[in-house]
Amino acid sequence: MSDIRIETVDALDFRMTSGAWDFAQSRAVEIAVHWKRRLAEQPNMFNGRVLMLSRHAVEGRTLRGEFIETDFAAFLAWREFGFPASNACNGFSMAALRGDDGAFLLGEMSPHTASAGAIYFPAGTPDPQDVFDGVVDLAASARRELFEETGIDPSEAEIAPGWVIVHAPGRVACMKPMRLRVPAAQARARIEAQLAREARPEFSRIHVVRGEGDFLPRMNDFGRAYIRWVWERERG
Repeated sequence: MSDIRIETVDALDFRMTSGAWDFAQSRAVEIAVHWKRRLAEQPNMFNGRVLMLSRHAVEGRTLRGEFIETDFAAFLAWREFGFPASNACNGFSMAALRGDDGAFLLGEMSPHTASAGAIYFPAGTPDPQDVFDGVVDLAASARRELFEETGIDPSEAEIAPGWVIVHAPGRVACMKPMRLRVPAAQARARIEAQLAREARPEFSRIHVVRGEGDFLPRMNDFGRAYIRWVWERERG
């Protein structure tokens, strides 16, 4: 975990810029070939517009940065090529969901998604619908992803102030702690009932994490690091 760094900030200040992503430009042919192959494997994927985090830095207690726009095909290739060095990274927010008993709730991505089998907190790569008057609102993105992926309205959770920022190779995960007012097992049952009613849910199932023994191989590295970080601070 030496390549993962965690810090806290009080606020985010992200703006759109008109810059271009060098990876998308320099490797356009490879991206097109990769997208054609992946689309044959998962024909329901959509090559929509997504946002990548370019220049960013913590100033005082605020993480500031600029986002540039690209397409999902380029983003997917960059991710699956192993995050090659470029002038942008994957900056996004996650709803770091817990039950009132302290257990964490994560979803397993459905087989029809580009991240099939991966286990995440509710999250998504930001896109143009997260932009308001030139501001990229990752708090709104986290709330939206929570509702879209679990059926839970953000008003049902106690949302902590501030952010926990997890810096990992190629990624800046902005974790927004959210705690439900019911135990994790009860929340899981409700969410999975909601998933069963959906034709194409983003999550196929929900996993409850109470300790290291609940970690699964398909959990991402920054998610594990965040959970361990929380436990360490709660143990004092």
